[in-house]
Amino acid sequence: MSILTRLSLANRGLVALIAIVITGFGLFAIPSLKQQLFPSIELPAAFVGAALPGAGPEIIQDQVTEPIEDAVKGIDGVDKVTSTTREGSASVVVEFVYGTDIATAVNQLTTAVNRIQPTLPDNVEPTIFAGGTDDIPAIILAASGGSSESDLLAKLNSTVVPELNAIDGVRDTQVTGAREAQVVITPDLRKVAAAGVDPKSLTTVLQANGVSIPAGTVVDGQTALNVQVGTPVSSVDQLKGLFLTGARGPVKLSDVATVESKLPAPTSFTRTDGVDSLGIAVTARPDGNPVDISHQVRDKLADLEKDSGAKLTVITDQAPFVERSIKGLTEEGLLGLLMAVIVILVFLLSVRSTLVTAVSIPLSVLIALIALWIGDYSLNLLTLGALTIAIGRVVDDSIVVLENIKRHLEYGEPKVHAITAAVREVAGAVTASTLTTVAVFAPIALVGGLVGQIFSSFAITVTVALLASLLVALTVIPALAYWFLKPPAANADTEAIRRAAEEKERGSPLQRGYLPVIRFATTRRWTTVLIGIAVLIGTFVLSTGLKTNFLDQSGQDTISMEQSLPVGTSLATTDAAAKQVEGVLAARDDVKTYQVTVGNGDFNPFAGSGGASGASFNIALDEGVDATKVTDELRAKFDSMSGIGDVKIGGQDSAGFGTQLAVDVQASDEQALATATDQVQKVVAGTADTTDVESSLAASVPRLDVAVKRDAAARAGLTEAAIGQSVAGAFRSAPAGRITVDGTTQDVVVSFGTPPADPAALRALPISTPRGVVRLDQVADVRQVAGPEQVTRTDGNRSASVTATYTGPNLSKATADLKKNLDALTLPAGASYSIGGVSADQADAFKQLGLAVLAAIAIVFIIMVATFRSLIQPFILLVSIPFAATGAIALLLITGTALGVPALIGVLMLVGIVVTNAIVLMDLINHYRVNGMGVQEAVIEGGRHRLRPILMTAIATIFALLPMALGITGEGGFISQPLAIVVIGGLVSSTLLTLVLVPTLYTMVENRKEKRRLKRAAKRGEIDLFPVPPVDEAPRDEEPQEPDEEQVPVPATNGGGAHEAQPSGALRGYTDQFEVLKMPKRRPEQPPA
Repeated sequence: MSILTRLSLANRGLVALIAIVITGFGLFAIPSLKQQLFPSIELPAAFVGAALPGAGPEIIQDQVTEPIEDAVKGIDGVDKVTSTTREGSASVVVEFVYGTDIATAVNQLTTAVNRIQPTLPDNVEPTIFAGGTDDIPAIILAASGGSSESDLLAKLNSTVVPELNAIDGVRDTQVTGAREAQVVITPDLRKVAAAGVDPKSLTTVLQANGVSIPAGTVVDGQTALNVQVGTPVSSVDQLKGLFLTGARGPVKLSDVATVESKLPAPTSFTRTDGVDSLGIAVTARPDGNPVDISHQVRDKLADLEKDSGAKLTVITDQAPFVERSIKGLTEEGLLGLLMAVIVILVFLLSVRSTLVTAVSIPLSVLIALIALWIGDYSLNLLTLGALTIAIGRVVDDSIVVLENIKRHLEYGEPKVHAITAAVREVAGAVTASTLTTVAVFAPIALVGGLVGQIFSSFAITVTVALLASLLVALTVIPALAYWFLKPPAANADTEAIRRAAEEKERGSPLQRGYLPVIRFATTRRWTTVLIGIAVLIGTFVLSTGLKTNFLDQSGQDTISMEQSLPVGTSLATTDAAAKQVEGVLAARDDVKTYQVTVGNGDFNPFAGSGGASGASFNIALDEGVDATKVTDELRAKFDSMSGIGDVKIGGQDSAGFGTQLAVDVQASDEQALATATDQVQKVVAGTADTTDVESSLAASVPRLDVAVKRDAAARAGLTEAAIGQSVAGAFRSAPAGRITVDGTTQDVVVSFGTPPADPAALRALPISTPRGVVRLDQVADVRQVAGPEQVTRTDGNRSASVTATYTGPNLSKATADLKKNLDALTLPAGASYSIGGVSADQADAFKQLGLAVLAAIAIVFIIMVATFRSLIQPFILLVSIPFAATGAIALLLITGTALGVPALIGVLMLVGIVVTNAIVLMDLINHYRVNGMGVQEAVIEGGRHRLRPILMTAIATIFALLPMALGITGEGGFISQPLAIVVIGGLVSSTLLTLVLVPTLYTMVENRKEKRRLKRAAKRGEIDLFPVPPVDEAPRDEEPQEPDEEQVPVPATNGGGAHEAQPSGALRGYTDQFEVLKMPKRRPEQPPA
């Protein structure tokens, strides 16, 4: 690696120019980076939804759900197929194995569904949806005002939507909650029967009329004229004038039916702060910047309100929270950078040396930012947190390189030679230590699932920053040292400087405190090892008190709620209940704004159709409000209210990650499933710190069955299909085509009037027959029966899910208690359960990250074997890793921080970080031994000379992470704070034990190896094991040491005389490198003449 240093010294101007260019590109890349809360996450699932209004769950299950399930099972990469069938709709969730190409999978899914389309009921058109976090709207607005809903919709589509779509980076703008006008044909059945018109002809009137048919071409002289037959219907009046075929001759449509353009009956209501409104969702392109889009939308609001005449209110906006989080992490990172620089200055006591060293921090960070920009990554909590974490580590390489350069210069060596020699001495250790830290992130690629997607950008950012720091340390730092570091004067007495530094070093508080400790550790080795074992045992004991979670709450200032009433509840009743909840929200001062959607007739790819019995709320809180506190207060308030149904707050945290405990139950038959689900639900409800316990297995609900009297129907000239169509037509309109009215395309539907209001009205429903009109109860029996509210299946088997929101601090304990209680159940034959939800997410993440830690240790070991060319010494170095857990666990317990995924990522980082100090220490010890020192002397000298560099790099890293660990800004800390706490705690314990235990183990191992080697040599007669050293060769400055029964002397050779090793100039005198930097630059006094 020293070749890079020689090249940089030979091309110093070019290196400086490249550094300036990198700085410029980095400053350009920062504003160009897309800002997000999290990296883009692609969900490994696709959703198929289908609607069949009015149909019961069993019918949809047989005719729609099961065919779709069978069709999608053969698609490549399918992991699980889950379906939920409700009244009027079916939702099929196809989960794929992580790593599956979702675009290819969706194409296969579309092909499979299209293949079975002809077998599905008429008018059933499945909707396929797949996406990820990029499909979440960047900003959602509420629009209110206008003379009517149609007027408001027209204004929004003509003014607001085009302006928002024109914003750079916007993919789509959708107006939600609006009803589009349609042309409704309402026949008078008595007039239809009197005219002898077939009711079916009403739905085909536009197919037989108002069509344009190209007929051919007529040649008129030299001109060819196209022939077109028919004129399209372009108004309601033209539609009224169409003729139907009757038994007594042609009949005008307007004579037997009412034709008008109007809004359909509402299936949902949307209100914002109590006022009827429509929603406007603005979604960014994958390469769009949600924060920039938000700013541009807000800048346009005033003009858009003026042009449209509507009041526009921001309901949900990603930008403020993203900006606050990024700003907070940036401030913490800059504060950490400042503290790291101060630590360097305190140790070096040289402004020039500090500035040269500190250059590595911004340069490494800027190179990482350029890599993010080139790789099309975003600036989010993960990448910014990675940069903040890296700030304390990227300076380490430069510290080691610079202090060695400074030391060589102080020894009076020529400048270029001093720099190249200094870098050559430490390049191996610096490269190995950096590669060990980088290598621990390679196993992140092995971590699948959500955690792998989230933290892959974190790993890439840290890796690039650390590799950049190594490159800077080997190229830029030597060039800057050449320009800014001054060697002593040519006639300076370097030996006097060295002796003075050595005297000052031995009198320093650090040396006075450390030397007795390392001497004790290397002479009382078994005592030291036993102390280490006791510390490890204490660590295991402490670990039992750890609390665990999956991911902490992100602290975002929005809350989501779901309100549900019994199935079958009318839209009006649900609306009244929702207004009671709105009253509670409106009375709170900490609620900035809220929006409610009552009912939902559209397909929801995540939850299916809630129908008229549900309502959903989006609540925006004032800045700085504690969302957890508000949630608890709202939950207590709603629990005390009656008539509002069940109100569930959350279910996902504000970052989009699940917080629900879930137990999936499967059984062979419906009765066993119901019994088992009830048992499981009671156990979940009895688990501590759980709320909002509910089951997806709904109770039976009443419905009306119409059983056709086949004999009576036959006498009336009817079939079951004809009666079914007539009854269905009374409840829902039949599509008849589309026409263009005033430039707007509208659906034309046939409606048979107001739906029956009660069972009696249904029995009296008039049915048109060839012989006249009859009542429904004349040709069919109408009776009330019980049926399921919904049917849930997993991989083709009936299933149910029991869910609860967990609000406690220790997820692992809650999961263990839940599993213990579930295992004690006696479930019906054929019934089984499995724990899912956040518990399964945590277990899967912990398992994969545990394997990643083991893989990281293996990779680090391989790198160290390659560095030291030994199998034993790397094992000694690995001792630092378990002792890192001591401080990490202790600090987690002291701060009350739970062990979650971010903390485990911190453990993964520690594997690479803590061995770097041990590598630097052992590298110097090995250098001393190569230059002739005995084992214990080399260990003591290496330990005391590496004391300051090790403490300096560790303290610099700790202080750089301190602002993040303290959560000074309080923003975005739910991921970075636990990670920083783990790294700080692990560094403290591992650094202290590295300086003591690693020398102890090294001494034990190397002494035994040396004894065996000497015995073998003695047997061959090559050496004298106990030579008598000359009296004048005893060390002058060494304090008397206690006798060591295992200390092995350096033997004399049979060739006569003691073996004399000549250490290099850099090692000669064994002076603390940092003390040299502090010595004053004085010319030696000239002796008097």
